[in-house]
Amino acid sequence: MSSSQTRAIQNYRARLSDRGLARFEVLGRDADRDLIRLIARRLAEDSPESVRLRAAVNDTINGEPPKKGGILAALRRSPLVGADIEVTRQREEGREIHF
Repeated sequence: MSSSQTRAIQNYRARLSDRGLARFEVLGRDADRDLIRLIARRLAEDSPESVRLRAAVNDTINGEPPKKGGILAALRRSPLVGADIEVTRQREEGREIHF
């Protein structure tokens, strides 16, 4: 490799490192290539989706059971918490049924 190509690769890897990314090689089945690349691309993003994906993959690989109280936690995060909405429903007797 020429010195300019080597320098370009070093600069590229330095820029990746500055962004907190690293280049590495993974062995896997050829059929999983696109999946692994997609997962790696999503994990490299700094987004809430990447945090959820990372947690889901970790839980799946580590074999940890799902945490209880997930629905309750989601309801507590709702924007309607503390809105003092009174939900009432009219009481109806229903209809007559003839046999």
